[in-house]
Amino acid sequence: MSEDVYARLREFMDLLPTGYPSTPTGVELRILEKLYTPEHAELAMQLTQDPEEASAVAARLGKPGSELATMLEDMAMKGLIFRTRDGDKRLYRSSQFLPGVYEFQVGRMDKEFCEMINEYLPYLGMSFAQVKTQQQRVIPLESALIDVPAVATYSRIRDLVKEQELIAVGDCICRKEAEVLGHKCDNPRDLCFAFGEYARFMLDNQIGRQIEHDETFRLLDAAETAGLILRPTNSARVDAVCCCCTCCCGGLKAIKLMPRPSTFVVSNYQAVIDADSCTNCNLCVERCGMAAIEETASAYGVIDGRCIGCGLCVAGCPTSAITMVEKPSVEVPPKDFKDTLEQIRLERGVA
Repeated sequence: MSEDVYARLREFMDLLPTGYPSTPTGVELRILEKLYTPEHAELAMQLTQDPEEASAVAARLGKPGSELATMLEDMAMKGLIFRTRDGDKRLYRSSQFLPGVYEFQVGRMDKEFCEMINEYLPYLGMSFAQVKTQQQRVIPLESALIDVPAVATYSRIRDLVKEQELIAVGDCICRKEAEVLGHKCDNPRDLCFAFGEYARFMLDNQIGRQIEHDETFRLLDAAETAGLILRPTNSARVDAVCCCCTCCCGGLKAIKLMPRPSTFVVSNYQAVIDADSCTNCNLCVERCGMAAIEETASAYGVIDGRCIGCGLCVAGCPTSAITMVEKPSVEVPPKDFKDTLEQIRLERGVA
């Protein structure tokens, strides 16, 4: 019976926007068995994507309200479902696995979980690649856009942050996972930003701390110094921003192996090197996470299809020989992340 409930939970989660595919090894079921009790699994499948009070869920299911409220809050604290607020009211809804349940485990990870996730990520990646709309995009570092005219607000990290009222920062789950597996990354770990209801969830679950705009900007400067890539949610109003490294981020590691990484990244900018200003110092090569720069006969140049528009090379160039230029075809992101997930859901053809 317990095996059946996890198989049904997998099917349920696969109908959420970004999916939860099956595998030949069954690792996806082992992950669910580790995270959910059979009772939690059954209740998770009764929730919808619309937030409800515990009393409404209890009435719908015909169960005692106080008992169900306790179970829902326990599940939310374990990151198995999502909790939001409406004033003093707490509301609960189902949560997709990634982004979602996976990231919410940042405070509960152990070696077994990390090993299973590493086994499962390639299958998730193949599932994500089957839809046009992506969950994240890449935007250039702020300093890389200083001399670029008419940059849209959704491409400037500071403008994205300024419009946020509630900000939380927590550990990067990718770098924490690498450390648990014995591959500690030297990059700063507390550079995972969340905004709005996602920030509130982090704060309520004690997996992040609240920060103001000034500290957010200081941390973003630290991310630039460390050579990290800015990956906000693929939306004009962002819900989260990851500061990623190519040694730990599963998505970037996979993209780097592709012959044309730019094909798999939503980005409106790319780097261009002025050969006359280039002094062949090699700093851009060291800064580039996609191996997108090569030495030519007279100077360094950008390899066609490899630049993902992060701006790290621009920020590190001592002679200002590199600039960011807007791509001929600009992609305007969906209004908010809810719209992004709805587009993904429609593309996958799930109800």
